[in-house]
Formats: sequence, C-alpha cells, structure tokens
Amino acid sequence: MKKQILISISREYGSAGHEIAEKIAKHLGMKIYDRSILDEIANDLDVKVELLEKYDEKPKNHILSRRVGKHTNSMEEILAEIQFDFIREKAESGESFVIVGRCAETVLQNFDGLISIFITGEEHHKLERIVTKYNLSEKEALAKIDRHDRKRQRYHNRHSDNKWGDSRAYDICINSSSLEIDGTVKVLENYIQERIALHEK
Repeated sequence: MKKQILISISREYGSAGHEIAEKIAKHLGMKIYDRSILDEIANDLDVKVELLEKYDEKPKNHILSRRVGKHTNSMEEILAEIQFDFIREKAESGESFVIVGRCAETVLQNFDGLISIFITGEEHHKLERIVTKYNLSEKEALAKIDRHDRKRQRYHNRHSDNKWGDSRAYDICINSSSLEIDGTVKVLENYIQERIALHEK
C-alpha cells in the first residue's frame, strides 16, 4: 500500500461491526482505533480511563451543560472534540488505519484516502447475537440494542451534518446478516482493494 488509506466503520449494535472491523484491520495489516483511543487519551491527560468511559460517545446533558461561544462545560462534548483531534492527528501523520465509530466518516472527510462503511443487520440476527454474547433474555437484548443504537444516533447526528445510517453519507452500506461475518469481511475487503488500486493509480 503506497498511499494512505483510512477506513471508517460505523455500525448498528449487534451487527458484528466491530468484529468485522478487527478482521479487516488484521488482514490489511492496519492498526485499529476504537475505544482503545480512550486509553491513550487518559494516559496523556493523566486521568483514569474509567472517568472518560462515562462520557464516551454520548450526547451532552442539556440540563447540566453550558456553552459560551466556543467554550463548553459538557464533558461529553469536550471528550468528543479531544477524540476528533486525536483521529485527525493520526491521519495527518500519514498513518493508514481502521477507525470504529466516533463520527470518523465526518471527521476525516477531507482526506483523499477515506473509505467509509456502514454495517447494518437483520433484527433477529442482531437479537440472537446479543442474547448469546451477554446471556440476556430477548426482552433485555432488545432493550440493549435499542438503547445503544439511540445513543449512537444522537451522538452522531450531534457532530455530523449527515444522519447516522443514511446510505448517502457512506461509500458502502452492507447487511452483515446476508453473508454472515466472514462473507461480509470478504466483500468489504474486495471493495477496499478495488478502492486502493484506484487511489494508487
């Protein structure tokens, strides 16, 4: 790979998007950035990562938040901007990587090597995955899926001009239920390789 490639992967909860991202990163020999970003930020700020996890990818609390000009006291907003700056700095360094979530398709939209992906899934497949993974009842799993997706949607729509999951905001959207995990990885890697070939011409 001669030129920089940045792969942003957004996903519905339960669609196996993170597992797919990990496989793509491993196969392409790229580093993956996800919640592990918080570990690096916590280390830089000399704070416990558990403190940051409370505010990660969450919309601000409108009751407790105040903004004056460009300044805000919202920890959710402050952490979001810190993470966006972190992602931009990694991209500006010339590194190629896979990034999961964090509005990356918006944060990195001005980089030529960006490939943006959204992964969705059939409701019953997502439900089955969450029930098995967390040993939950179907009712509990449905509530968990709904809670996480609503949080992701509100967070994304707050920090992006595009709507979360809107196909027009991504290069490719794919249903992981149709081909399962390995099949979805194969299709996405074929697409990515074609994009890399065009990018390097």
